Amino acid sequence: MALAQAPLPPLSGGRLVLATIAVALATFMNVLDTSIANVAIPTISGNLGVSVDQGTWVITVFAAANAVSIPLTGWLTQRIGEIRLFVGAIVLFTLTSWLCGIAPTLPVLLVARVVQGAVAGPLIPLSQAILLGSYPKEKSSSALALWGMTATVGPIAGPTLGGWITDNYNWSWIFYINIPVGVFAATVTWMMYRKRETPTRRTPIDIVGLGLLIVWVGSLQVMLDKGRDLDWFNSPVIVALGITALISFAFFLVWELTEEDPIVDLRLFAQRNFLGGTVAISVAYGVFFGNLVLLPQWMQEYLGYRALDAGLVTAPLGVFAVLLSPVIGRVLKSWDARAVATLSFVGFAGVFYMRTNYVISIDTWHLVLPTLLQGIPMALFFVPLTSIILSGQPPQRLAAAAGVSNFARVFCGAVGTSIAGNEWNNRTVLHHVRLTEQASIDNPGFNHQIDLTRSLLHLNVDSARALFDYTVNTQAAMMGLNDIFYISSIIYVLIIPLIWITRPTKGGGGAAAAGAH
Repeated sequence: MALAQAPLPPLSGGRLVLATIAVALATFMNVLDTSIANVAIPTISGNLGVSVDQGTWVITVFAAANAVSIPLTGWLTQRIGEIRLFVGAIVLFTLTSWLCGIAPTLPVLLVARVVQGAVAGPLIPLSQAILLGSYPKEKSSSALALWGMTATVGPIAGPTLGGWITDNYNWSWIFYINIPVGVFAATVTWMMYRKRETPTRRTPIDIVGLGLLIVWVGSLQVMLDKGRDLDWFNSPVIVALGITALISFAFFLVWELTEEDPIVDLRLFAQRNFLGGTVAISVAYGVFFGNLVLLPQWMQEYLGYRALDAGLVTAPLGVFAVLLSPVIGRVLKSWDARAVATLSFVGFAGVFYMRTNYVISIDTWHLVLPTLLQGIPMALFFVPLTSIILSGQPPQRLAAAAGVSNFARVFCGAVGTSIAGNEWNNRTVLHHVRLTEQASIDNPGFNHQIDLTRSLLHLNVDSARALFDYTVNTQAAMMGLNDIFYISSIIYVLIIPLIWITRPTKGGGGAAAAGAH
């Protein structure tokens, strides 16, 4: 069947509102699951009788399967059809969420999470394409703004919601909450869109490309997630995974660039807007997500915050992101998307620079303020960059372009998390060494400080030294985290030129938006 078809008219009125809600909820359900399980890992591990290190595989296998399946969206859309694939993915995601919730053992839970991550892959790129096709050309930026709102709020709400559910109910409910959302989203989406199915054609299956993709993404994802626990390249397991990922990635590049019907269309990177926009959004998201993981972790480990409290401190990030997203949709009709994205990166740099002044005695308000302000650049982030990436794409390549760009973004999110965690650990060790250079029993000044602590707090020698060590550890971790914030602010400034290698874009997707319907 040929891919060419007459442009479909946009939806309107109540049908458009209901369809937008359904598609947005499917996106929210997916992005929520990327972070909601993080705070529940200790509880899940304890209930299933495994160590926390083993429990972290619940996150690792989902991320690996999801990363592999996202770039397959374009090929699957050609074979199955955009609407059938999207609704089928929602149904399977809902079913696997139920299987995760009833899992009696860790192996069963891991199998369910692998399938859940795999079927979740097409949801985000297809939601972009479907929303663009539902709105008139002049409102395409509003469609992207609504998508950006759900993509922003999900990772932010995850830790808070996960912490609250884990503290007040059984951990299984972090998966069960997907069931009513999924049933509603699948039902309404099918009702609204079943007559708007895209044409299909039976393209050959790129078995070699698919196999190489699974090997290099899977091995690299596991290496990144487990590298810190296994002491990185001092571990033969990590070395083997690194070599496997490198070799299979090299073969993957050569194969996909020469294959007539590749499983992942790497030729998209030959387009200036796709290249600049994808690299910019991926690096920026990697820095953002890495910091989003570190901040609540630091609050729990060193400030004594509960999981729920740490989640609540990060929750204000969504306030301005939600309030401003509709405004950004209107602004993009007349503003150059590159200028809006630049304002976003400058805002991120400013917020992270504010955080470089954190101290161990910081109060909750000074933790919340930068997080609240960060919602402003977040609102300016997804919409203009997605507009740049999808500009000029013909309708039949929208799903493929959205799939590849989202794969790069999600993959960089995993890389950013790993790098941020590892560098925080390295900087903490460095500062700890510097802070304890004079901490020797042969140093009269050190002994005087210990004696003073003993007399003030009525402690014995061992307790006074333990208190000193705890104070140094806390201070070193704070200084290390400030270093990460400072480096993050610099990175956002350095990647601004990537935005300006692209061509001017207005109207939320340009030709992509026009061709989408």
